[in-house]
Amino acid sequence: MVAYLCRLKHTHMQTPDQRLSFLTLGVRNLQQMKTFYVEKFGWTPLKEEEAIVFFKLNGFILGLFSSVELAKDAGVKHEEHSYKGFTLAYNLRSEKEVDDLFAAFKANGVKIVKPAEKVFWGGYTGYIADVEDNLWEIAYNPFLEMDAAGNVITHK
Repeated sequence: MVAYLCRLKHTHMQTPDQRLSFLTLGVRNLQQMKTFYVEKFGWTPLKEEEAIVFFKLNGFILGLFSSVELAKDAGVKHEEHSYKGFTLAYNLRSEKEVDDLFAAFKANGVKIVKPAEKVFWGGYTGYIADVEDNLWEIAYNPFLEMDAAGNVITHK
């Protein structure tokens, strides 16, 4: 991916800044994983719902989400050996920015796993894969507050 991004910079196309917004782990037992981070690490959830728990870390959010549901969200099969159970998320400030970045990725041969679309929770997301099929969610999240550099401040 680094060589690809360097080529993008040299061709004056839109490229993503070097940052991470979310790291979402696909988990087998959400309650057990939440309890582990709360009791063993002493972390406090930023936000939690029935199907997901968020912990604010230094400039990004760690999400815990059912691995079956995360695979479904990304539009991939949930198989122990092919799906790794996590996604990396790159968040932008608008749906247009998401579309523009997908267009740049497509023009440069990046594997589009799931085109960007409006999603049930109010955001706009799609997925790409790197050369080892690690999944990146490219998203606009209307509940995510970021600073000028794109660091996560909070999730409303």
